[in-house]
Amino acid sequence: MKKYENFCSNLASLERADQEDLENEFIISGIIDKFSLQFELTWKLLKELLSFEGRNAARTGSPREIIKESYAVYDFIDEQTYLAMLHDRNDMTHLYDGKAARELVTEILRAYIPAFRDLKKNLEDKYGFRLQQF
Repeated sequence: MKKYENFCSNLASLERADQEDLENEFIISGIIDKFSLQFELTWKLLKELLSFEGRNAARTGSPREIIKESYAVYDFIDEQTYLAMLHDRNDMTHLYDGKAARELVTEILRAYIPAFRDLKKNLEDKYGFRLQQF
């Protein structure tokens, strides 16, 4: 599977998170894991697209640099939301209590899933069928 297909497939799974038992610690953990994977797939897809656009920042392996460059190239990316995702993804290893995990899941449902949906729609509008090559 290519990056765009993986991005879409994982997003479809993550979008069902609000239908799960959000009191179950295993479900909460699974949603957080799916979010982490979705974030990885997202910045790596953006890296590929930046390379396609001929941007030098695509050579870096840094998610932060890819997000910042993507914000400069694509007017539909909310830099602060994606930097917050990066921060939350990086801090996930420090989630030891259930309250913090539930708060992260709330943010995933409230802001991050809609941001991934918007990104998918906007990339489809911009690239159309060419996305299948990524």
